[in-house]
Amino acid sequence: MKVILLSDLRHRGRRGQVVEVKPGYARNFLLPQGLALEATPGNLKYFDHQKKKIEARHESERQSAADVASRIAGAQIRLRKRATESGALYGSVTAGEVVDALSARGVEIDRRQIDLAGGIKTLGDHVVRIDLHSEVVAELAVTVEAEE
Repeated sequence: MKVILLSDLRHRGRRGQVVEVKPGYARNFLLPQGLALEATPGNLKYFDHQKKKIEARHESERQSAADVASRIAGAQIRLRKRATESGALYGSVTAGEVVDALSARGVEIDRRQIDLAGGIKTLGDHVVRIDLHSEVVAELAVTVEAEE
């Protein structure tokens, strides 16, 4: 199924491109989320007319993501977890725990924006990547300490 992307999608394409995706992906995710339009001649014409509005919305989203990234930039989060004597955690640090720690500091993000890159399974200092927008990425310092 051919769709017109209304926003940048990792591994799919940039905003405005016409790409081929599986019908279920388009019908169940892209179209209901407002991330794409079906690539019909009418929608192609509609997209050309609405391009300025879409670009303005995209720019405002990027700016708000940049504001959140500036608040995250200098932050360091400390999490206390149960660990073995050798420093391995029982379990791992989850994206939900990072979101809870950030919300305690007044920064609201979605847990799906956090990229733990294989998970945090040891004590110590770690850097967590947060994809706030397709053009804005923040890095957060997370220190995992042993719970006593």
